Amino acid sequence: MTENIKVLNPATGELVEEVTIDTEEDIQAKLEKVADGFNKWKKVNAHERARLLRKWSEKVLEQKEEIARVMTLESGKPLSESLGEVEYATSYIDWFAEEAKRIYGRTVPANTESKRILVTRQPIGVVAAITPWNFPAAMMTRKAAPALAAGCTFIVKPASETPLTTIKLIELAYEAGIPEDVVQYVVNGSGRTVGEIFTDSPLVRKITFTGSTPVGKQLIKQSADSVKHVSMELGGHAPLIITKDADLDIAVPQTIVSKFRNAGQTCICANRVLVAKEIVDEFADRLVREVAKLKVGNGLEEDTQIGPVINGDGFRKVVSQIDDAVEKGAEVLTGNKFDKDDDKGYYFIYPTVLKQVTGEMDIMQEETFGPVLPITVFDTVEEAIDIANNTPFGLAAYFFTNDYRTGTYLHEHLTFGVIGWNDGAPSAAHAPFGGLKESGIGKEGGLEGIEPYLETKYLSIGGLE
Repeated sequence: MTENIKVLNPATGELVEEVTIDTEEDIQAKLEKVADGFNKWKKVNAHERARLLRKWSEKVLEQKEEIARVMTLESGKPLSESLGEVEYATSYIDWFAEEAKRIYGRTVPANTESKRILVTRQPIGVVAAITPWNFPAAMMTRKAAPALAAGCTFIVKPASETPLTTIKLIELAYEAGIPEDVVQYVVNGSGRTVGEIFTDSPLVRKITFTGSTPVGKQLIKQSADSVKHVSMELGGHAPLIITKDADLDIAVPQTIVSKFRNAGQTCICANRVLVAKEIVDEFADRLVREVAKLKVGNGLEEDTQIGPVINGDGFRKVVSQIDDAVEKGAEVLTGNKFDKDDDKGYYFIYPTVLKQVTGEMDIMQEETFGPVLPITVFDTVEEAIDIANNTPFGLAAYFFTNDYRTGTYLHEHLTFGVIGWNDGAPSAAHAPFGGLKESGIGKEGGLEGIEPYLETKYLSIGGLE
């Protein structure tokens, strides 16, 4: 008897679609399929792989409105953001279609006249990916595109909350001519089960994961027994620093972009806003005026800017952080209002700004993943850096200053892998994305993005005198 996952609309709690769960036997069969496919795909020349990737991108863009609608239905994000994500997702396919043709080897001068030395690159093998619910299109394509470009085959387990976007994208890959034994998806309610199957399988040579740091650490441990390659894009706790010379005409709207996109449910959104004491009142006043205008509602409504949080667990975590901060002395400048229905299963948090936030509050210690912006003050740039770096995470950071000396100093001393200077949205397919410390291993995007999917081989040829 088959079992299904019920995909629910987080804005209404209504059923969107039921998707059949893959059993362990199903997953194993799909792994064997892509393992067999690897032996053929790795021989396909780079220009042909690039052509197929470009065709995939074209197919996705032809149906971007439908894909965006599906994404909004299952994730809750505003339709405008879903459309933007579809285009962002295809930018990775387009980028790596070109990179497929730039996987270069080299010759190395030999130490004797009778030898020639060659260095070549080859695909790693079967790649297994586990992707999150908050960016169901982009997080999949920025793993699948470099894998396929490199000559690897690919299997992905999307989040059980948002499998429909991934299913649609992979169906379009088949329509573009990418063989079914090259890319597959797995739908299963248990990420733990799939993670164990992927890490235990001798067929899988690489694990790539976007999600929480605890789960990433577990996957790394499980991959160690078979010495699998791993790429990990893990949790964040991003600081956003506003110096006393910052241009608030830039800083205020960019802070809103960073914090409130996808209702604050992004791994790189600002979690701690650190403001110079000289301008904190002006910044807060201007920020609150704009935040109070943000429209909360169903993502399918044209003017919605803030959708729901994904589920009850996410809602309760965010509310607990607000309550903790208020109990410890934080001032609510706007928000701290909710629209929820536990029976129907929808949860909305109105954009919230907190002032007089201090380091002992939970919101300054834990990633929020919700539309709550805490403001704390600093006296010196050095103090701001100390506060910002006081976390085991190192994914993203932001700062706003018009002084190039201050900006250079901040860039050099902030221990984060992705940094925006007067820029609240720094991600791009042509730039390397990835964290430091406990926020990850490896980079996605840019010249660096294809490297994790390649092996290096060295050949020494003798007897040539």
